[in-house]
Amino acid sequence: MIDLVDISKAYSIKGVRKTILDRLTFSFPRDKNVALLGPNGAGKSTLMRLIAGAEQPDNGRIIRHGRISWPLGFSGGFNGSMTGIENIRFVARVYGEDTEAIVDYVREFSELGKSLNLPIKTYSSGMKARLAFGMSMATKFDCYLIDEITAVGDEKFKKKSQAVFREKLPHSRIVMISHAMDQIREFCDCGLLLSPQGVWYFDQIEKLVDAYQQLMRRS
Repeated sequence: MIDLVDISKAYSIKGVRKTILDRLTFSFPRDKNVALLGPNGAGKSTLMRLIAGAEQPDNGRIIRHGRISWPLGFSGGFNGSMTGIENIRFVARVYGEDTEAIVDYVREFSELGKSLNLPIKTYSSGMKARLAFGMSMATKFDCYLIDEITAVGDEKFKKKSQAVFREKLPHSRIVMISHAMDQIREFCDCGLLLSPQGVWYFDQIEKLVDAYQQLMRRS
């Protein structure tokens, strides 16, 4: 599904260079859903952006097998001057999808109504997340990247999002970040634990959750 080969990533913050990932090599299992757990700042979202291609590693290679989604709810790729409809059509063309079918799906799913005819720069963060999630669900991917997206919107929209998301599971794999262990247990089979001390793989989800909770109690 996804191969990480000697991946390194660091950021310079106020003149201080912080290493997030240091020569990480890992092959995501093709037949399992993978969780990414760790304390804040450990590199979970950075790793997900690297997998999606939203950022590039400083060193190493990322090999993707099949179509990988952007992180669900990620709106950083939107053109703020374009309307919601224009952004939907642009993404649909990039992925070779039926443009009008994608527009119709996202219009119904996102419940944004006339706001789809307004520039993205006028949207709230919640509106952008609804649009991005709808576009992700409208497009067929072999692997979906999820970063706490099920928390978006009111209770009705959350239930709607979770129902549609579950429909995708039999046909696609997922890589998920979540602080909700019930979601991790429900959706994931195995995972990576990221911490300032390193990265560890657990082939059973309960072992991963236990290691994560022990780490959080010590920190």
